[in-house]
Amino acid sequence: MTVITRPSLHLLLALAAPLALSCLDVAEGRARRDLEVGQGAAGQARVVVDEGLAAIRRIAPGEISLWASAPALSIRLTDPAGGPWTVTIENLLPDAELSARVGDERVPVELVEAPFPTQRTFRLSVPPGAEVVLSLRPPDAARIEPWRFAVYADVQEDIDRVQDIYAKMNETEGIRFALISGDLTARGSPEQLERFQREMKTLAFPCYATLGNHELGTRDDLYHEWFGRGNFRFVFRGVQFTMLDSASATLDPLVYEWLPGWLAEGQDLLHVVTMHLAPLDPVGTRNGAFASRAEANKLLTLLAGGRVDLTFYGHIHSFYAFENAGIPAYISGGGGAIPERLDGIGRHFVTVDVEPPGTVAQVAVVRVD
Repeated sequence: MTVITRPSLHLLLALAAPLALSCLDVAEGRARRDLEVGQGAAGQARVVVDEGLAAIRRIAPGEISLWASAPALSIRLTDPAGGPWTVTIENLLPDAELSARVGDERVPVELVEAPFPTQRTFRLSVPPGAEVVLSLRPPDAARIEPWRFAVYADVQEDIDRVQDIYAKMNETEGIRFALISGDLTARGSPEQLERFQREMKTLAFPCYATLGNHELGTRDDLYHEWFGRGNFRFVFRGVQFTMLDSASATLDPLVYEWLPGWLAEGQDLLHVVTMHLAPLDPVGTRNGAFASRAEANKLLTLLAGGRVDLTFYGHIHSFYAFENAGIPAYISGGGGAIPERLDGIGRHFVTVDVEPPGTVAQVAVVRVD
């Protein structure tokens, strides 16, 4: 493990450029699709995941399967006919527990199977016509003490070797979960998204993601079906995590409507913001950043005014430590995609040690090769 304390500034050509903007609000469809995530129906039964923090991967009468985007979930389930339901949740913390209530009355929940560390299937009986509120919650969700998470990005076409990274993550002590800041796949096809989720099953902890420009290579609506929202936030152990969709080298205007409220919520917490393309490229010769410098300035002004503590990016296939608008910033794009030459970094991820409510103790590079 190598601790990085100053930026590496190598003047190299860009390996890839952001997608060209074909219209004014190129990310509008994805932002509006965020609002639909976590809502589903089967017959007259209805399921709503609060804040859209899970994708509904499958719903049928008496059965639902979710992909979680956060450690804690609140799920509302209504079935006029009532009866037995199975609830499968993937990408959860291994020690998270599911409970259920109708009003003040507890509804028994049975654990049926746990085939992988981050996957559980539960069974419960839903009273006819009643709204059952299910709560997925790990035991340390509100604990305020030091802890660690990991960040990585840009696996892309190197999915065949991603298990090297996951094995190293599993060996690294204390990681509670990981964030991936985009470019999970080479082209975002259904087969590639499905495989990425399948490969993640070897991890001992969940990974919460936002998308990158490579997820737009097939259709820009597929990512939401597999992973859920591109723009969202959650709080865990005194830290707010805000994930933003900058895959089109911009944020949609709708996201700018949400962002002030999210920043206000995070002002009294340690606040981490993650997205794929950085607003400004720390090496200005390659333009691996937002399409508009004016928008980059707008966003960084908002983040600085909201007292964001830490930012993470991907897209550039190396490691950089720098500052934007006075906020510590890191690019970790070492998931396996074609690397920057001569940077001496190679495949890697970073670990982040935090001490809530306000201290980032260490950001460290963990080399895989």
